[in-house]
Parts: sequence; C-alpha cells; structure tokens
Amino acid sequence: MSSPDWLNKGDNSWQLAAATLVGLQSVPGLVIIYGSIVKKKWAVNSAFMALYAFAAVVVCWSIWAFRLSFGDPLLPFWGRPDLAVLSNSYITSPGFAGLYPAATLVYFQSVFAAITLILIAGALLGRMNFKAWMIFVPLWLTFSYSIGCFSLWSPNGFLSKAGVMDFAGGYVIHLSSGIAGLTAAYWVGPRIHKDRERFPPNNILLTLAGAGMLWLGWTGFNGGAPYAANIDASVAIINTHICTATSLLIWLCLDISFFGKPSVIGAVQGMITGLVSITPAAGLVQSSSALLIGLFSGSIPWFTMMVLHKRIRFLKKVDDTLAIFHTHGIAGALGGLLTGLLADPKLTKLFFGDDPKFIGLVYALKDGRVRAGFRQMGLQVVGILFVAAWNVVVTTAICLVIRMVVALRLSEEELVVGDDAIHGEDAYAVWGDGETYERSVHGHEGFDGVKDEEMM
Repeated sequence: MSSPDWLNKGDNSWQLAAATLVGLQSVPGLVIIYGSIVKKKWAVNSAFMALYAFAAVVVCWSIWAFRLSFGDPLLPFWGRPDLAVLSNSYITSPGFAGLYPAATLVYFQSVFAAITLILIAGALLGRMNFKAWMIFVPLWLTFSYSIGCFSLWSPNGFLSKAGVMDFAGGYVIHLSSGIAGLTAAYWVGPRIHKDRERFPPNNILLTLAGAGMLWLGWTGFNGGAPYAANIDASVAIINTHICTATSLLIWLCLDISFFGKPSVIGAVQGMITGLVSITPAAGLVQSSSALLIGLFSGSIPWFTMMVLHKRIRFLKKVDDTLAIFHTHGIAGALGGLLTGLLADPKLTKLFFGDDPKFIGLVYALKDGRVRAGFRQMGLQVVGILFVAAWNVVVTTAICLVIRMVVALRLSEEELVVGDDAIHGEDAYAVWGDGETYERSVHGHEGFDGVKDEEMM
C-alpha cells in the first residue's frame, strides 16, 4: 500500500523513535532507579509502582485521556472526551501536529503522560498503599495531567494561546509532578521513623545504570518536542546534554565543597535537575544559555534541598522520599523562568512560527521591546501559578476521595516488613532456590531455629 502524500516518513520514523526513547526512560529506566535507590525491603514495591503506572496510563490515555488533553475544546483548559483513538479512521488520519498519523502522536504523548505519574511515585515510595496507588493513577491523569496538558500544549489551550512557553514539559510534566508529589506525600503521611532516618540504596550501581537510561533517553524527550526531524530538534538535543552535564558537575562540586565527599546519589540528583530545567527551554535558547541554565539548575535546587528544606517547617514535615519537589518542581519552575529570560527569537520562530510575541526578556531589552519581554516573563509566572495551584487542589481532592475507599498508607506491620508483606515477593533471592538471606542459615532468623538436617 502506498503512503499518503501528507506523510513524511523521516519525521514519522524519528517521532516513533523519540517516543520509544522516552518510554525506555520509564521502563526500564525509572523502574531500575526506583528499585535500586531505596532500601532493600522496598525494592519490589517501588519498582512495581512505576511499572503499574506505565501500563495503567497507556490504557487510560488511549481510551479517553488523549482526547481530554488534545481533543476538541470543551473548556478553555480541557478537551472534550470521546473514544476517537479507538477508531481506525482517526488514528490513521493526519495528527494535529507533524506530518504523520494521529497514532504516532497518541503514542508519543502517552509516554510523556506515563513518566509524569511515575515521577509522582518517587515522592511516595516506602509507604503508600499499592491499592490506593492503583486508584490514584487514572484519577490524577484524568483530572490533573490532562488539564495542564491541554492548557499549555493543545493549540486550543488558554495558556498556549496566551503565549506561555513550555518547549517539552517543564511545566506540564515536571512542575506538576513536583507539586503533586509533595501534596500527595502530605496526605499519605511519612515512612516509619526507622526508614525515614536511614534509607540507604540497595544497589547504587543499578541506580547509575537507570540514571544513564534516563539521561540518554532525554534525547527523545526534548528532541521529539518539535514534532519533526528538523534543526530545532538538533538544537534541543545538544542543549539538553550541555545543560545536564554542567548541572551534574556543579552539584558535584557543591557536595564536595560543603560535605567533603563526591556523592554518587548527589551527582544523579544534579543530572536530573539539569534535564528538568532545560526541558522548557531546550529548543528555544542558544547553547551558551543552556550552559547558564545548567549552572543555575545545579545550584538552586541544591540550595533548596540542602539548606531551605531543613529550615522550613512544612517541608521538614512532609516526607518526599526522593525529593521530587526539589528535583522536578523547583527545577521545572526555574527552567520556565529562565526560558522567559533567555529565549532567542530566532529559535522561537523555528518552534512557534513567525509570532513576534515569543521573546526572552534579555533579547527584548536588546531589541528595544521591553514590554514584550516583561509580558513573556509575566506569562511564565502565570503558568507556574496555574499549574501549582491546580495540582495542589486536585491532588488533595483525589487523595481525600481515595481514603474514603481504601487507606492511603500501608499498615504499621506492612511498613516494617516491606515487599514480602505487600507482594509476597523479595527483590534478592541469592542464597538458594528462592531463599533470601534473612530466611537462610546465614540469617539470624534461620540460625536461631535451624534443624540439624537443614545444616547438612
């Protein structure tokens, strides 16, 4: 069968590849990170929260959430729900953007939605009831993610029309997950005291492997945002890696300067804040600006996490397991503000077209368009306020509804035992045929009551 005239095979191939790279960031990327960066007793539960979220989002996205996020407008911030994606005539027709079918766009956007929910899980590891998580995922996707997505990314969204710049998800994905994660962590409650005081990673090498997949996968994350294999995609990709490398190094230097040791986990945190902060700006700023963004993304979230977090009572109270608020919420908002400051109009034309309103404040001052520059900065602030406020309210409502049906937090007994109590499975069975250390002759439980024949 011949291809339709409107299909660009190169763009379609790149978009499918970019989507798969983003998918690999979650499965297995974040599955590996979550399973290895937590205490051994939480490895299975943490990894499975990520895997479940990915599967649940893909199904919900395909049935109704894609059209809520990119469909015909129902409200200025929400699309009209329908079952169009399940229709062959729809998914084989041209998508709303790019020279390829709607099926490609559905797939591409589904992995972005999935990783957002998985990021929220990072704030809740080590104590959230898995059944509550199963309910949370579709509800938050429907009533929170789709709102931000439509408002900022749909051509019909009110923030998109106003001119808020969010190239690849600094607001839609990272700011929203950071705020929602912090809010949900407040309502779910903290880990048990013992876990909160000491929560060592069970396998730092695996954490690094997952981090590497996350970093390189961001090539598709930001490189796929222009919806084409074009110059802007190339600019976005190189800026992503420049900013990320800079951010990692800045974080590392700060750790060494203040704590005396080069922390591997700290370096991963710096890598993540670099990836997050460049996301809203990747294809809109020069590479020199990407370097500057990396300088800020490696230092400001470090300061909020290492200094401010310990001084603000509310932040000390809320148990955000992997500091998602700092690495994604703060870093996403920072990236959005720096986009409003540093966006180059020559590059914004590549992404937004010949609309003169998209200009960073630095270039507006240089070109004598002061009002346009401050307008853009104001819009970036409005975008932050809308996304943050909406996520606080909706995430709170969702948690309150769920806890009327099932407990948000695991029981004390389950919190003490972890994976085996929740799933009946352990992460590491290395001493025998499915026998773990604690239950073997090498562990104290087995040693106390071991029988002679078991020792033979």
